[in-house]
Amino acid sequence: MSENNLNQNNNSFTSSTFWIALIVVVLFLLYGVFATESLEAASGIAFDFAITHFGWLFLIGVFVFVAFIVYLMVSRFGSIKLGKDDDEPEYGLYTWFAMLFSCGMGIGLVFWGVSEPIWHYMGPPYGTPESAESARLAMSYSFFHWAIHPWAIYAVIAVSLAYFTYRKGYPMLLSSTLVPIFGEKQIEGPIGKIVNLIGVFATLFGLATSLGLGALSVGAGLNMLFGVAVTPALGVGIIIVITVAAIISTLTGIDRGIKWLSRIAMVTGLFLLLVVFLVGPTLFILDAFTIGVGDYLQNFLQMSFFVDSIGENPWPGWWTIFYWAWWLSWSPFVGTFIARVSKGRTIREFVAGTLLAPSLLCIIWMSVFGGSAIFEELFGAGGLTEAVGAGEEFGFYALLSTFPASDVLIFLGVFVVSVFFITSSDSGTYVNGMLTSGGNLNPPRPIRAVWGALEGGIAAILVLVGGLSAVQTTAVVVGLPVLLLQVLMIVALVRALKTEVEPAAKGKKAA
Repeated sequence: MSENNLNQNNNSFTSSTFWIALIVVVLFLLYGVFATESLEAASGIAFDFAITHFGWLFLIGVFVFVAFIVYLMVSRFGSIKLGKDDDEPEYGLYTWFAMLFSCGMGIGLVFWGVSEPIWHYMGPPYGTPESAESARLAMSYSFFHWAIHPWAIYAVIAVSLAYFTYRKGYPMLLSSTLVPIFGEKQIEGPIGKIVNLIGVFATLFGLATSLGLGALSVGAGLNMLFGVAVTPALGVGIIIVITVAAIISTLTGIDRGIKWLSRIAMVTGLFLLLVVFLVGPTLFILDAFTIGVGDYLQNFLQMSFFVDSIGENPWPGWWTIFYWAWWLSWSPFVGTFIARVSKGRTIREFVAGTLLAPSLLCIIWMSVFGGSAIFEELFGAGGLTEAVGAGEEFGFYALLSTFPASDVLIFLGVFVVSVFFITSSDSGTYVNGMLTSGGNLNPPRPIRAVWGALEGGIAAILVLVGGLSAVQTTAVVVGLPVLLLQVLMIVALVRALKTEVEPAAKGKKAA
């Protein structure tokens, strides 16, 4: 396979991918502003169609991704470097993990760490709501939705991109991962542009939703601290502040902005985690962790393939299938960023760092915050079901309000959400800059600023006109083509990896 033969256009302002993406985004934005109800109806129909007709495909496809990533880690391919043989990792282990975790899960884990277990406790997939059984199911299904499967989805794109960029010398574009299937000439044409545009749109819609959810979370925290009314105007103001901070951060580059913000977010988040663990129901948390992990591992296969086949239980579509489509829609953004910061690591080390370590941290986070919330409902004063029912963004702060020095804890919670908020937006602008500048690993600053402003503008306008739900469902619909794209990536990656190990194997036989 030839190296570095794909054209790299480092000037985004002359890139057709940039202008096509920009025009489509502006048209979508205008559609959302002037025809909000129509957009919500159209995206809702598309969402229902994808979930109803392709739910089985999401479940099978994501399980295949899990199996493939685990296979890569234990196979003969595990020792291959994501880079040249003498390349060393660009970032230390802690910094690398902090950046990939902040980009991949940070803000969502804070937002849902209390609310999802409480929702499952109130409405389990089966059994009696608000019972001991539903409490156990709440923990195991929260682990299931946030641990192995989503990180495997991210890892498929990340390992493919890192391999073809750092080892084979191709630009960091999603299209580069398909060269072994279509060839360089086809990838330079319409096929490559379509693949990269899917990545741009998935990143924009996913980030717009993240900015909206982040604004809700920060607004809820300010409401708990200062009694500020949670209004669309407040949400827009928060988005503007965060967007400006993210643009400033992205202009400083990865080594200054994202790296240090990710470290700060991780340290503060882990401190908050430790405080709740020690001050909260420690023994109950440990028990919830233990039995939750046991249930999760014991029922891993059943949970992976749980689908409503006779039309009587919509729960899998509401939760698991929705989540898998949601993670898939995020994967071009998260996978590209993880690939960007993973040069020099072996495939085995990469998989351990992107699959096992963050999965364990997600399980611990859910055990501490979700377990504390379940304890409060079972044995404490309760009230969390009402708070979550009023809005998922209130669940996290409602739990913190039950502890001593609650105002301090809530303030720390708002701070953690805000920093994760900035790092997500920052890394997203970086990814779209790469995808629209020919895979340039350090896209021009004006381009990063343009995408950062567009992301914030989309989120702000949609929050203002009440169209955020339309973007959420649109982002999920994007998950279907991304799933098919990842299947092709697996085929292409295996073909490329075989060319590295087969010559060595033949040499040993000849000897």
